[in-house]
Amino acid sequence: MIRPIPYVNEEVANRDFKYYIFDWDDNILHMPTKIRLEHRETADAPWRPVEVSTSTFALVRADTAHYRAPAQGGWEEAFRCFADPARDGEPNHFIDDTRAALARVAAGIEKPSPSYNTFKKTLVEGRIFAIVTARGHAPATIEKAVRLFIAEALTPLERELMMSNLRGYRRWLDKVETFGTDDEELDYYLGMCRYSAVTYDGFKARMANDPIYREKLAVATTAARPELAKEFAIRDFVEHVFHTLQRTGGLDRSVAIGFSDDDKGNVRSVSNYIRAELSRRFDGIKFVVYDTSDRTLTKGRKVCVSGQMNLPGF
Repeated sequence: MIRPIPYVNEEVANRDFKYYIFDWDDNILHMPTKIRLEHRETADAPWRPVEVSTSTFALVRADTAHYRAPAQGGWEEAFRCFADPARDGEPNHFIDDTRAALARVAAGIEKPSPSYNTFKKTLVEGRIFAIVTARGHAPATIEKAVRLFIAEALTPLERELMMSNLRGYRRWLDKVETFGTDDEELDYYLGMCRYSAVTYDGFKARMANDPIYREKLAVATTAARPELAKEFAIRDFVEHVFHTLQRTGGLDRSVAIGFSDDDKGNVRSVSNYIRAELSRRFDGIKFVVYDTSDRTLTKGRKVCVSGQMNLPGF
């Protein structure tokens, strides 16, 4: 059987380079996954088990007088549903909760999260992106959730547009004339993206082996480590983008990278990191940071810009 000649969008060659880094929970999707903590009302009250959402945890995580990890199991128990299952055959809460969150948006029960539509647009346009989350999943698990998002959140027309854009980039930047199947081209695209769950053992090992971040970790407080890990993941993605454009000859164009997160602490630390390090090291790249912690703001609030380029629609 002869396959039809796929449509290739040649117009992508006229685009600028915009790339995106997304937190997942409460930024792309409002996930139903709960964190298991212990809570007490007053200093002399007993500790009682409680489950909180990720958005609530972002507000109370520093309130050690009233919230703590479970006495039995500690933080590993608190975030048990935020890691891949320990044994084959057990449910993967991340995939199940992603499916449930997408269904709530599709049914109109849940409003899209602040970066939901930007993530859709990123996929449809075929732009490289990174997922950087405080979860503990393997990269393959996060990629599986992205594939689920593509299948459930994109319409058939949007998926068709995505494939035409992906083939356009392959022809323009990789000089490809003979394309694989849609599945093969999608595999190539998603393989170009980055998936960093900063409490995943593999990520932590890679970070600990980095000479710069090994020194930073040695003096970091426990509270500062998640934000430090996001810095490392962001640096990794920026370097990946830079080397990809260097390989394909794309550094002669305007390059911009946007980061969005619903945790104010992460937004603050990433903004400082961009100003202090990334904007100096990569002075040809424009950086935009968005705070998506306020659910009343559709697209979040721009809190930091390095460079002159504005990112409309982000």
